[in-house]
Amino acid sequence: QLRFVESGGGLVQPGGSLSLSCAAAGFPLDNYAIGWYRQAPGKERERVACISMRGDDTNYADSVKGRFTVSRDNAKSTIYLRVNSLKPEDTAVYHCAPTACSLVPDQTLLHYDLWGQGTQVTVSS
Repeated sequence: QLRFVESGGGLVQPGGSLSLSCAAAGFPLDNYAIGWYRQAPGKERERVACISMRGDDTNYADSVKGRFTVSRDNAKSTIYLRVNSLKPEDTAVYHCAPTACSLVPDQTLLHYDLWGQGTQVTVSS
């Protein structure tokens, strides 16, 4: 069964940075494109970044473009999300999940139900 464990979140001031990690367990990570998702209180979950199976293609939501960077190390079965220039509106629980980066609408948002605990990012002064 696909299982991810997200970590690296925390409380930061506006303008700060964090490095989030998503560790995969129980399956070969390089078989999957992976998306980073977030859900803020009272809002729908949204995808903020996506990375292809080999890591040679990425895309980002307009709201985070230029500030977030997704990467992966398949040998370590880990996906990373570097989040810079954080804003209060980035406050959310962040998750990772397999997806198809190029499909619209995002199929994981529509059908995936194996969300883990995620990692909380809080941006506040």
